[in-house]
Amino acid sequence: MSVREIIPTQSAYLELKAERAGMQEGYRFLDEKRLILASEILAQLRDYEDTMARWNQAQSVALAALRLAVGRHGIEELGIYPASPPTDFPSPGAPRSVLGVAVVSVPPAPLAEIPGIPAKAADPRAAPVLEQQPQQAGAATVLRTPEAEHCRACFAPLPQLAARLATLTGNLERLRREYLRTARRARALEDVLLPELDATLRAVDTALEELEREEAVRVRTLAV
Repeated sequence: MSVREIIPTQSAYLELKAERAGMQEGYRFLDEKRLILASEILAQLRDYEDTMARWNQAQSVALAALRLAVGRHGIEELGIYPASPPTDFPSPGAPRSVLGVAVVSVPPAPLAEIPGIPAKAADPRAAPVLEQQPQQAGAATVLRTPEAEHCRACFAPLPQLAARLATLTGNLERLRREYLRTARRARALEDVLLPELDATLRAVDTALEELEREEAVRVRTLAV
């Protein structure tokens, strides 16, 4: 631990005391910031894990439905099956600031409210029975079947869940970077700067006491 080379004067001592008070206040702020960021990270992680569980469930249902659809149509015929209409994603909310970190809020998409995916039963054979009918005029002739329709319905929520996972991943990455930066600064104050300043204060205080004793001895000597 190094000690600053400072001329031991009362004004220098007072300046060091004021500097230490400001540094201690900065450390308290960084420590509180670490706690707030950690709390937000945990909240985002819980949301991410919940969304990932929904993704895994939806993906398993979709893959099972895909196997049935491929078994019914084959890869080539399923590849020209009519595509689903564009998915309307919920608009993300305005980013909120968590101590300077932008956190984007996305409305949740409960699995039970997404058409085509049962909330509890993950059996792709539970597809509704649809009558086979030709595709619209001008398109390749493909018969609509229960397996293909159910497969399309099961894959429909995946883009929305993927977008939500991407948003949460971005939030977590920004929070992680800010937390690490804050933690490094707090550790630098706690482990290096504050101990170094305390050592300097002790050295200056000791030097001032010695000067006072020398001055007292000199005054007594002159008085004699």
